[in-house]
Amino acid sequence: MERVLLIGVAKTNRQRWEKIDALDELAALAETAGSNVIEKILQIKSELNPATLLGKGKIIELKSLCRQHKIDLLIFEDTLTPTQMRNISEEIDIRVIDRTALILDIFAQHARSAEAKAQVELAQLEYQRTILTGFGIELSRLGGGIGTRGPGERKLEIDRRRIRERISVLNNTLSRIDKERTVQRKNRSPFYNISLAGYTNAGKSTLMNQLTSADVKVAPYLFATLDPNTKPLAITKHITVFITDTVGFIRNLPHELIASFRSTLSEIENADLILHVVDASQIDIDSKISAVEKTLEEISSNDKSVLMVFNKIDRVFEPEIIKRLKRAYNKSVFVSALTGDGIEELKSAILKSLKSQIATKTFTIPVMRGELINKIYENADIIKRTEKDNKVKLLVKGYRSALLKLAQEIKDQK
Repeated sequence: MERVLLIGVAKTNRQRWEKIDALDELAALAETAGSNVIEKILQIKSELNPATLLGKGKIIELKSLCRQHKIDLLIFEDTLTPTQMRNISEEIDIRVIDRTALILDIFAQHARSAEAKAQVELAQLEYQRTILTGFGIELSRLGGGIGTRGPGERKLEIDRRRIRERISVLNNTLSRIDKERTVQRKNRSPFYNISLAGYTNAGKSTLMNQLTSADVKVAPYLFATLDPNTKPLAITKHITVFITDTVGFIRNLPHELIASFRSTLSEIENADLILHVVDASQIDIDSKISAVEKTLEEISSNDKSVLMVFNKIDRVFEPEIIKRLKRAYNKSVFVSALTGDGIEELKSAILKSLKSQIATKTFTIPVMRGELINKIYENADIIKRTEKDNKVKLLVKGYRSALLKLAQEIKDQK
């Protein structure tokens, strides 16, 4: 287990509190990656050093701390240029990475499917290509440990030309996967499609399991879900929607990941409704909501219908917190995906949101055509049934497109 120091820089005393929260999140990320966080260090510095980000005194202090505590790795909360990484590493004689490299490493560890592995490898190669430009050295010089793992590790000694070739291959692979995903979405097109979105570890997978019995992997660490998982959800007996669990977001999600996960994130972009899942037990709720909204904007999904779902209410022990959230987000739903509290209210809210796609229609069928009557019962909710003159009159409710298709099938069989 690598022993790491976490470093952040704030330009003002006011910004220091944001940076303290950011360093706490960085610690959670580092622990998720499998490291042992020894210390978090924050420097207040109005003028950043373009060569090393930190002041000379802080560099000397870090060098001493690294020797004293036998540190293996420095992780910066701020994004570093390749030149800054090189300079800091040479000054302190310790390997240096930034938050982006750390997040890429976590994704690499959690990638399981061929698609996720290809997406992560592409993001890593794009990132490593920028590092090479700044370092002017071979990839093999980057060493091992956090920030260097992943599906692309076997490629660490390829040169820039082969990196470009590999990136091209991965882009072609992901384009093919994206086409396959588009076909799958077309097969779901008559139905209402919902995507779960939210900050990492907000409980999206637990909510997915509660709603659909999907048995999606749930883990107490960040970014446990990388692959989209789509399951049907019966809102009423004959009105089914499709719901998709997707990768969690985080503040300043690396652009390399957003670009590489375009196929996965397209599930959100093509959804009829986004369930924005929020961990109600967190202190910094508003900033995490803003981070998710910013990411939705980056993937062109900010104009979608969004239903805010505050999760983990079983872990909120102060009623005033829930009251404040209800005042601030008055059209939201409050649930516990773990205990099931509020799930029926959530289903009602979903049903209300798809109202525009639901229609009522009347079918009149001869009594002796039982097979046609059964077909209607199988595909729609029956509101009213009357019988007169050897005919059955059914007033039904269901998907508009499904009812039109049903009417055509019945017409053809009469």
